[in-house]
Parts: sequence; structure tokens; C-alpha cells
Amino acid sequence: MKAELEETQKKSKDPSERQASKSFFEELRSFLKTIVIIVVLALFVRVSIVEAYKIPSGSMIPTLQIGDYILVNKLSFGIRVPKTLRWPQGFELPWEDSFILRYSMPVRGDIVVFTRADDPVTLEDESRTNLIKRVIGLPGEEVEVRGTSVFINGALIKEDYARWIEGGPIFNNFGPQVVPEDSILLLGDNRDNSRDSRFWSDPFIPIDRVKGKAVIVYWSLYDWKRIGHIVR
Repeated sequence: MKAELEETQKKSKDPSERQASKSFFEELRSFLKTIVIIVVLALFVRVSIVEAYKIPSGSMIPTLQIGDYILVNKLSFGIRVPKTLRWPQGFELPWEDSFILRYSMPVRGDIVVFTRADDPVTLEDESRTNLIKRVIGLPGEEVEVRGTSVFINGALIKEDYARWIEGGPIFNNFGPQVVPEDSILLLGDNRDNSRDSRFWSDPFIPIDRVKGKAVIVYWSLYDWKRIGHIVR
């Protein structure tokens, strides 16, 4: 009789134990599902909407400092096919990172992240290197750099952001040259310490190579006061 009672009590506990086990696995599955969704959303944001970059050099001083971390709006000029994989050197899918829809053009003064094609003169391969400079010349404009002055269509432009040594070295001179259609000309703000359109064998960057517009400094290694600085 006692054995039967113990067996009955044991059986009566089984459903609740099974329910507890089932509940644990359901919660685990729900947790893992949430993690997967978060990771997918984070990847989508990174490849399609906004991406973080670190400033490694002083070519954009004083606007951007070495050690600044910036966010770049990848939807500034259009919607792209996301580039999600890093292929072996020399191999790329032609449609990756290309515009599906381009609804805006860079304007003078924009600070943009871009890549440039291989340079046959300097033998530099920067096709996969993210560079950051300021847009100066727009399609159809004639650009000339003379000393510390920049002329657009013969007119001197005001550049409060630019840094030069007094007088400007003559090797900084450029042009005059006309910016081709669907291309831009870019200069660093630290003009005497920037490799930019003045020195490239092809000084013009196709707009399709522009990844986005710098928006904000979200972190800085050497100056916390720069956190939250709007890039302009």
C-alpha cells in the first residue's frame, strides 16, 4: 500500500517537472532568438545605415584629431547594396557597395569617407582603404589651388577650417582643372600634411566611391571634451 502511494505521488509530480523542463527550453529558445535578432539588426545598421571609423592621421586637423572615433551616415547620398564580405585581394563583386538609389549629391564643405582606385603612378592600393577628406570641388567646377588660396571658377573661396603654413609651399599648387561629371575633388583641412586630390595621379573621386558623410565624434582617445562634437 505504501509503495503504491509513493508511486502515485511520483507520477503526480512528473507533469509539473516536465512543464518546468519545457518552460526552461522555451525561455532559452526565446533568449537565443532575441540575441540573433539583435545581431542581425546591428549588422544591418552597420552595413546599411551608420558605421564607425577611427581617425588615424592628422590630415584633417583641426576639424578631426588623431584618435577621434566618428560615426558616418551611409544614407547621406543614397541607398547602397551592402558590402558584407571581404573578398581576396583583386576580387570584388561588381554590384557590391554600389548605389541602388542616389537621391543627393555631396556639397562643398561636406566631410566624407571614401575609397580611391589603385594609383598606377605611386603604386598605392587604396581601393580598400577608407579615407576621409573635405569636399571642395563639385562636378563641372574649375578648381585651382595657389599658395594658401583655393579658387572655384576663378573666385577665391573662404575656408575658416583650413590650416596652412604661412605662404604655403609651392608644391601644394594645383590646377586649374575642371571636375568631371559625377566626381568630386577633395582636400584635407591640414593642407601641409594631407595627401589628397593635389597629389593623386587622378585627382577626382567618383561619387560612387563615397561611402557617407561624417556626422559626429562619439569617442576620442585623447580629449574627452570632443565627445559629441558635430563634424562640420
